[in-house]
Amino acid sequence: MGLSSWLSADFAIDLGTANTLIYRKGEGIVCNEPSVVAVQCDNNGRKRVVAVGAEAKQMLGRTPESIVACKPIRAGVISDYRLTQEMLKFLMKRFVARRLVKPRVIICVPVGITEVERKAVQGAVMSAGAREVMLIEEPMAAAIGAGLPIMEPEGSMIMDIGGGTTEIAMISLKGIVYSRSLRVGGDTMDEAIVNFVRRRHNTLIGEQSAERIKISIGNVISEEESTSIEVRGRDVIHGVPKTCTVTDDEIRGALIEPIEQILELARTALEKTPPELASDIMDRGMAVTGGGSLLKNIGHLLNQELGIPVCTIEQPLHSVVLGSGAVLDRLDILKDVIVH
Repeated sequence: MGLSSWLSADFAIDLGTANTLIYRKGEGIVCNEPSVVAVQCDNNGRKRVVAVGAEAKQMLGRTPESIVACKPIRAGVISDYRLTQEMLKFLMKRFVARRLVKPRVIICVPVGITEVERKAVQGAVMSAGAREVMLIEEPMAAAIGAGLPIMEPEGSMIMDIGGGTTEIAMISLKGIVYSRSLRVGGDTMDEAIVNFVRRRHNTLIGEQSAERIKISIGNVISEEESTSIEVRGRDVIHGVPKTCTVTDDEIRGALIEPIEQILELARTALEKTPPELASDIMDRGMAVTGGGSLLKNIGHLLNQELGIPVCTIEQPLHSVVLGSGAVLDRLDILKDVIVH
């Protein structure tokens, strides 16, 4: 490790509802952990963090009364400031602890974040060991990570379907021409599946089981060959363990509401797009990224409903942090995309 690495190391952070990713300048992605913290309460009510990331996620729904596993990021913003601080400290200390100079950090924030929420993000990162915190809006970071020509006088459209939010933006000349954020994402879909299985099968399942169902058989377009999966939960009537079988048709029905909200978000964005940029979108289409873009046939459905080309980018789970990292690497050229 060179002297400059010992002195300082700048980072880009994607503080996501589902996962937190950290990009180190010159190295790439060095951390990818679930945004989950497990806290133990003693008899005096004092709380102590016992696990962070993947270890804490395994505890969701499986902890004794004294330990609570929770997500401190909800709908793309900080819902528990102290736990977010603890999570960032835990993740960043691997890279910051032995540095002589504290790092600069670029962190992604949702479109339309309030001033209070912005200060909460900056404060959490500063307390975790940063000397300077810069903010970038997630759709811009995603567009850069997707390789879209954001510096050209042409329209680029991107939709980021994340864990807590879905964001859409029209970008031209390093600026966001139009953007909108919807607090609907992968977590909303998981909740819809939990509620459906409880109503249809009288079975209560956890968030992780719902996510597994979504990944395994979730499909927004009907296909000739039906698929199904067995899921275990608790009978809501008798309170005993129960196994039931759910089909892709059932899950598609469960996801109708959040998917329709995402479609409406895209329709509104197209209606608000200036005519000259709209012609660019008709030719070049829309890029879709984020974990939700991996839902089977979501791109095909968007193409059918919107009438424009739609493509899912490579590495959709990493595009935001890779775009933020690219800004960090080329700050002299891309400094205009930083939120002031």
